[in-house]
Amino acid sequence: MLVKAILVQKRVEVFDRKSGTSIGFARCANLAQSAGHITNSQAGVMRAVDSLRDAEQHWLLKLDEGLMYMHARALVTVFDEILKSLFLDALVQHLPTRVLPVSSHAPQNIEILMDREYTQIRDLLMPGRRARDEARGRIRALLAMESHLVEDVAVSEKDIDRVENAIRTNAEFGAVFPRLTALGTETSGAGIEVTVHFTKKLGAPVKFVPADDVGEAAAVRQIDLRNKYHISPTELARNVGLSIPKAAFLRTHLKIDEDTNLRYAFEHGAAKFPYFSEGAVEKMKQAKADLDVEALWKERKR
Repeated sequence: MLVKAILVQKRVEVFDRKSGTSIGFARCANLAQSAGHITNSQAGVMRAVDSLRDAEQHWLLKLDEGLMYMHARALVTVFDEILKSLFLDALVQHLPTRVLPVSSHAPQNIEILMDREYTQIRDLLMPGRRARDEARGRIRALLAMESHLVEDVAVSEKDIDRVENAIRTNAEFGAVFPRLTALGTETSGAGIEVTVHFTKKLGAPVKFVPADDVGEAAAVRQIDLRNKYHISPTELARNVGLSIPKAAFLRTHLKIDEDTNLRYAFEHGAAKFPYFSEGAVEKMKQAKADLDVEALWKERKR
């Protein structure tokens, strides 16, 4: 609801005219992030908590206490930052300090927490432990955390199988969770004034594998890219309010087709079909407002 409030304040449509219902969290976050209303880090925290919630709601999840506190505190930090920057308000004006997340232990570095969790999972999978369900619940939590770094992450049982098999062979953390090696944290303050920010650094390369390949270790895959890239060139032109030729011209001018975060080509045999993300719509709308598209169109052949 906070993200929807941002969009409403910025006069962005939050209802899907086709279904007649309010748009979901993922699309709200994409719109707010692509328009620059929230940062990549802020969006990542919200997506990660949402992924952890989904994993707990729909299946078995086991989240380390330290990791849970880091995410709870980071989400409180994000709420406070957004309220202050976009609404000229503060979270403390609405919540008494006694209900904010406080830990009896100082927040630890996320790398230490993940390494400790990985060791715990490895121990749970040792022969004779009979703790496989708990180990898989912890694996699911780590996979869900990749939402900090990647949009549209979905955790499948085959992903968990792949990770479990790799851990049983004593693979290193970076080989099993390459994306998470790019995740870091910055903590400041003390007590109820603690702020936690998740940061992104250069991580190990991610290897994508076929959905039916359970023999390799790999990060969570983006299962359905159509969740992100769902706008056809015709729909893009209509959403921006331009003719199809002028929209194509503006795409070229803005180099949208070269941006992998804005465009993806789905292949069907030898044919390729380009589709675009919400970010492409926002970028073109902004350009339309800032540029004289008609003048650029008339001068394109001069």
